Amino acid sequence: MLKLLEIKNKRAYKKLDFFLNKRKSNQFGKKNLVKKIISQVKLKGDKAVLNYEKKFSKTKSNSNKIRFSQKEISMISNKIDKQLKKSIDIAFSRIKKFHSKQKFIQFKYKDRFKNELSYKYSPIKRVGVYVPGGTASYPSTVLMNCIPAIVAGVKEIYLTTPAIGSVVNPAIIYAAKKCGVKEIYKIGGAQSIAAFAYGTKTFKKVDKIVGPGNAFVANAKKEVFGDVGIDMVAGPSEVSIIADKYSNPNWIAADLIAQAEHDVFAQSILISNNKDFIKSVDTSIKSQLANLPKKEIASKSIKNYGLAIYTKSQNQISDIINMIAPEHLEIDTRNSNNILKKIKNAGSIFIGKFSPEAIGDYIAGPNHVLPTSGSAKFSSGLSVNDFLKRHSVIKMTKSGIERLGPSVINLAQHENLEGHANSIKIRLKKGQIIG
Repeated sequence: MLKLLEIKNKRAYKKLDFFLNKRKSNQFGKKNLVKKIISQVKLKGDKAVLNYEKKFSKTKSNSNKIRFSQKEISMISNKIDKQLKKSIDIAFSRIKKFHSKQKFIQFKYKDRFKNELSYKYSPIKRVGVYVPGGTASYPSTVLMNCIPAIVAGVKEIYLTTPAIGSVVNPAIIYAAKKCGVKEIYKIGGAQSIAAFAYGTKTFKKVDKIVGPGNAFVANAKKEVFGDVGIDMVAGPSEVSIIADKYSNPNWIAADLIAQAEHDVFAQSILISNNKDFIKSVDTSIKSQLANLPKKEIASKSIKNYGLAIYTKSQNQISDIINMIAPEHLEIDTRNSNNILKKIKNAGSIFIGKFSPEAIGDYIAGPNHVLPTSGSAKFSSGLSVNDFLKRHSVIKMTKSGIERLGPSVINLAQHENLEGHANSIKIRLKKGQIIG
């Protein structure tokens, strides 16, 4: 099922690049419709939000309640299975512990002129979290997006998930309640992103929007960026796995399928220096898919975007990974540490045969909101830092401006900014502006 690409020359890299870009081009294309949705929500508020929600969800519900009441939240969250509740509690604890170690230390120092220079942090005031609904209804998404905000000190967290006319997953509501979410809305799609960005009678206007979603959500986040902050424009999930003849082909096949079942656009890539191993993995994929509940989704993903890359060179393996810049990277080889040293572009990295990517999705501790579609070349996974604003604070002394001021004047005049130069001169010449 996996397409095979042998890396023999530079031409093979061009083929790989074409293959990766083909997938990217299929992820967007809703721009005009999304723009229309956003403009209507800005103009008509809740009315537009409800109209679009009912149109796209095709619900026949007559409900106009956009927000969950506290009574609904308590009633729904109490329906959660006890074992699932316990698992969410464990995940919450582990994720919070890991993110608590990310807190940044403020610093202050004085230079030789006694000028005081410092860097301080303050949390974003209000954050909106988008959680997909329907078949992609994940309580883990609630935890991964809310917990770093909690650790950062965000006081107001709001959440939205499509739920009008449908049964909401109790695990999502329980996780949101555990995270102290202030309000939960029943809206999905681009309309919810617009409502978060600009506010409506019901929706609180937020300062930053985080969370994954479909193409409508991704495009909407891209459109509202600038008026509001966003975490990233994320595409479908992906994994690259480096394996050798010592790896278990059934385990590797299972990990490739685990990504493929997310979405028909998800991507699973195997890199190996052993052709027989690649064949064994391919055979195992076919066998395991037969009994998978999401067989149709996973099969389409692997058929269209699955890839096996064969190369004998260890240097080529690291080059290939740095070119792909995968969201998730598994290294299941005898020489994993040597390979790890050369990896520069990857969202989250899993080392060894007992570290499947799925452990990171739920309970390991690090965040599973990660850069996709090659954006790991310039960005990182969600962290506490994404919910903090950094401020530089400058306090100059009289001797400091006297010593440094002439250099500022020279630079300002060189850039033809005489007003800048005069703002220094006026302080050096006892209140007289020098022309």
